[in-house]
Amino acid sequence: MKTKTSLFRQSHFLGTKIRNLRKRNHLTLDDLSSRCIKLNPESAPSVSYLSMIERGKRVPSEDMLEVIADVFQKPVNWFLDDAKEQSEIVPEKGSRGGVVGMALEPSFLFSKEILQIAIPEMLAQTGTTGRQFAHLLIRAHQEHNQNHFPDLERAAEEIGQKKMPLAVDDLFEICADIGLKIKWFKELPETVTEASGDKKQRVARSYFEAPNILHINNILKDDPIRLKYDIAVNIGHMVLHQGDGEKSKLMSDSKPSYGVRDEKQQGGSVELDSTKILHAWRDFECSFFAGALLCPKVPFRQLLDRNGYDISVCKLAGVSESIAMRRMTAVSPYPHWHYFDAYYPGTLKAVYRGNGIPLPWGNMKMVEDPCQHWAVFRMTTKDTDFNVSIAQISILMQNDVPHIYCCESVKVKDFAGNSHVLCSGVDLNHAIQAQGFDAVDVAERLKQSCIENGGTGPIPRDIKELLLTVGRILNINWIERGMDNRARLICSRGSVCPRQPQCKRRTKAESIEITQE
Repeated sequence: MKTKTSLFRQSHFLGTKIRNLRKRNHLTLDDLSSRCIKLNPESAPSVSYLSMIERGKRVPSEDMLEVIADVFQKPVNWFLDDAKEQSEIVPEKGSRGGVVGMALEPSFLFSKEILQIAIPEMLAQTGTTGRQFAHLLIRAHQEHNQNHFPDLERAAEEIGQKKMPLAVDDLFEICADIGLKIKWFKELPETVTEASGDKKQRVARSYFEAPNILHINNILKDDPIRLKYDIAVNIGHMVLHQGDGEKSKLMSDSKPSYGVRDEKQQGGSVELDSTKILHAWRDFECSFFAGALLCPKVPFRQLLDRNGYDISVCKLAGVSESIAMRRMTAVSPYPHWHYFDAYYPGTLKAVYRGNGIPLPWGNMKMVEDPCQHWAVFRMTTKDTDFNVSIAQISILMQNDVPHIYCCESVKVKDFAGNSHVLCSGVDLNHAIQAQGFDAVDVAERLKQSCIENGGTGPIPRDIKELLLTVGRILNINWIERGMDNRARLICSRGSVCPRQPQCKRRTKAESIEITQE
């Protein structure tokens, strides 16, 4: 048992180590204090006391240091002077997540004038619609900013006063305050045939009529979760854009957009003009605003922290699984997230890749050879139970470097009754590196375990222990649940399968057996 005096004599670098470790794991002082309170409320330091510890103004008690050490899964002695600080825990600066770009050389070919001429021609030749291109730009902007839009967060918090959960009546009161009037209409789902030949149900949920009327489908009265989202989106339109002009109609179907503004665009118009880009951006802003209004950043992060990022927090917040999972990527202190919303046979309605994860298939056109081992794709085709989440540990090559990903996926039904799969996940390489391990070496060993066992391999015990430590530090419960299953080797496209033998070379019976694992 160390005395207060011995702790004091060995604590010269303690504050620096805590600060560097906290920043390395992307935690604020408030985050670290909350984690400590969750483990031991009596010995946990306050935010102000933590700040003083990091600045060397205070020395924690032994009990307090044990709580801090438990958060970071380190022995207490690691924080004292006789354990030298490892260079690996010094925070890296300038990291932008997984976003990868290209050098614009020769620069004169990438001038604004040349791009203005070339982009519409490129879209016309590739068959990419103006709306698809707009959403590609928005996704790149999201990923570059790691889904952080503080102006939109603040605007939502001013309207909602950071209250969570918000009830339908709360939102109706906000509508009255900002002059947004509600009118109801009645429309039932109808069957539509997509370009692929698949039949889907489609229904209009709500639409905005300038300057201040929100039309809502009467059947949303029986679905308060989705009703709240539609109201919140249109509150965003009034607050951010003063209700000027038209607002996209909110639909329930597999179209890869935030809303449907122009019905004629469903035919695949490739025309591009600044108005379409502006409208698509405004749709995104309103959607992000709605999430921030219903799940304000600080209260929602605290809720996630208390519940280990389980998808079930959506019930406590009074929102859908989709909103909860999308907000995880925006409020988590760990930046390396991805999010997919996928419809069978290969449509991605929403995509976010703050960790740069390759897409399992395109969201611009149908891909004929998607890898069967992505959780999000396997669950769209498999007879998976609805509203039951499944966690998976995966190995995926990214720029010839193996990465360990963990995701949690759940199959749900949209408002029109179509099934789709929601998937949130994290790249664990960064978290492993933060603990002083060679993440690429760890990922390579797990990859070899998968290859040697036909593509789905057991997780070695020492890697399990490391992932368990990382999961506890990140406070994401489903990382541990993912280790209950075998790790899967996946690829961005089936044609570049890293398995031995490749999936393409297996017999039909073998492929079916693996898909049903």
